[in-house]
Amino acid sequence: MAAVGAMENLKQLGRRGIGAPVIMLAMLGMIMLPLPPFLLDMLFSFNIALSLVILLAVIYVMRPLEFGAFPTVVLGATLLRLALNIASTRVVLLHGHDGPGAAGKVIEAFGEFVIGGNFAVGLVVFAILTIINFVVVTKGATRVSEVTARFTLDAMPGKQMAIDADLNAGLLTQEQARERRQEVREEADFYGSMDGASKFVRGDATAGILILIINIVGGFFVGVMQHGLSAGEAARTYTLLTIGDGLVAQVPALMLSVAAAVIVTRATRSQDMGQQLVAQVFGQPRALMVAGAVLGVMGLIPGMPNIAFLLLGAACAGAAWLMRKRERETREKLAAPAAEAPAAPAPAERLELGWEDVAGVDPLGLEVGYRLIPLVDTHQGGELMGRIKSVRRKLSQELGFLVPAVHIRDNLDLGPSTYRITLMGVPMGEAEVHNERLLAINPGRVHGPLQGIATQDPAFGLEAVWIEQGQREMAQSLGYTVVDPATVIATHLSHILQGHAHELLSHQDVQQLLDRLAESAPKLVEDLVPRRLSLGVVVKVLQNLLAERVPIRNMRGIVESLAEHAGQSQDPGVLTAAVRVALGRQIVQEITGLGTEVPVITLAPELEQILMNSLSGGGVAGAAVEPGLADRLQQGVADAARRQEMSGEPAVLLVAPQLRPWLARFTRHVAQNLHVLAYNEVPDNRRVRLVQALGR
Repeated sequence: MAAVGAMENLKQLGRRGIGAPVIMLAMLGMIMLPLPPFLLDMLFSFNIALSLVILLAVIYVMRPLEFGAFPTVVLGATLLRLALNIASTRVVLLHGHDGPGAAGKVIEAFGEFVIGGNFAVGLVVFAILTIINFVVVTKGATRVSEVTARFTLDAMPGKQMAIDADLNAGLLTQEQARERRQEVREEADFYGSMDGASKFVRGDATAGILILIINIVGGFFVGVMQHGLSAGEAARTYTLLTIGDGLVAQVPALMLSVAAAVIVTRATRSQDMGQQLVAQVFGQPRALMVAGAVLGVMGLIPGMPNIAFLLLGAACAGAAWLMRKRERETREKLAAPAAEAPAAPAPAERLELGWEDVAGVDPLGLEVGYRLIPLVDTHQGGELMGRIKSVRRKLSQELGFLVPAVHIRDNLDLGPSTYRITLMGVPMGEAEVHNERLLAINPGRVHGPLQGIATQDPAFGLEAVWIEQGQREMAQSLGYTVVDPATVIATHLSHILQGHAHELLSHQDVQQLLDRLAESAPKLVEDLVPRRLSLGVVVKVLQNLLAERVPIRNMRGIVESLAEHAGQSQDPGVLTAAVRVALGRQIVQEITGLGTEVPVITLAPELEQILMNSLSGGGVAGAAVEPGLADRLQQGVADAARRQEMSGEPAVLLVAPQLRPWLARFTRHVAQNLHVLAYNEVPDNRRVRLVQALGR
């Protein structure tokens, strides 16, 4: 009860912000001032209770990071125990000649009751505890802490890139990505601190041995020379007191060492240690059955403790039988609904065909081989459906219209581990994934090779390796970005949707956008469609914008620009150019961010004049360009865009308004990350910085 009351008082002090100073002052007081035996008993009891609470907290905590203060707690508990050692040593040496109770009831109990008053037995017990603590637990925990800290720090870049990949694929929101990055930093800080905290525990075990030797030798000389005790009486009295003092300190030290070893060997899953042990050690009925059979055979051997072995063997076999029975009942319950469902009546045979016999084409489709069905089956823990939903949500928010649903079905004509992404019934991407492995992608700066199945990232064509699940940490420490198969498919789908968003925008989608805008600006929409422009022209303008990677989130600005220029032209290309000028601030903002400077690539005056002259009739349908010049122009644009990307800057080609539509189509497949802007699309608050001028 006294220990519980002391802990409650510490909690109250901690809430007021004065807990740490009070504890430090108390430790200094224990070192400097002599303590009465009663207070020593209270402090020793509190030390044992504190170590037990720490050990249980480590066992029941769900994840190691939830006990992030553990390294600091280890330091505080170690300092408390060392301060108690100093205080008890002072009492033992000053008053040990008065008898076994001179240093308090706790030390007397450990000296008399625990080891039976036999100092030889006490020395053996203390030596065994010290060996267990120092050689086994502390040494192993120190090594695990060192290795874990090193691998955690090495894996940080790979984990950060994996978070960025999930964010770009729409699998995480900005807030979730921020929390994941914070968790990665906290994990690195925690294991780095644990590497140092394990040294405290190891040093504490070493100090316990030295303090024992010093106390025995010092007590013997104090008893003989100062208090006139015989050599035998002095040795017995002070050795018993020292052994009791050592055991009182060594038991909490052992519990703290075990706590440190447990927390550094814990996995990062959200389970306490009891759940992990039951699920992983005793969760295999086959292992329990074999163990029961072996124990039963040993129980039948004459001379063995037959009853103990037979009882344990029966317990293991019974547990295995119960687990098998529970698994069988679970499978039967899952299969029962399908078996009990009434058979659907056979459809009546129709003599004539109808429109329902004509198969429609899905705007978006995902076909999977039979081995990938668990990825899309939520009952089997498949995560692909949730990932695809996140991709659709992210792209819908970025592009400004609702991305259609993805129709998923199995296709026996595909390979078992192959998937295919279709757009309007046409295959747009196909790749093979290994459901039981992870994909380690080489971002270009890894520190070593990996064993696995060499491949390429389906979305971006980067070098990659399919690795085993257990190689994740090693791959991340080498600089690879490690993703699961569901993320691979979702990222590939996101990449295809971003490149073909204009093909997904339908007349119905545009009508929905106009209806939503009409709720806040009815006159604006009513004046434009259908009075001044047809719905088809508006659809074509919006598709042109999406094809040039311009989001259509700002529907008010787009419709106002169309209403302003509808009286001048009905041509979608001309109207698209006018809308781009109105959205110039948004376009440049998404390319260069918040910076005031726009690095641009331009055309040399003579090349620009040649292209202007080659445009047929001043339109944008095409230009009669010499094939050799066209090849050199494409190569020059590709090289300049590549240099800009390597320097970490966006690739922007700034040209005359008349050339922009044609050059945008001309360079679209040469440099996919190139942005083609017209002079009048750059807002006045941005400064243009010339990077390179392309000549003939």
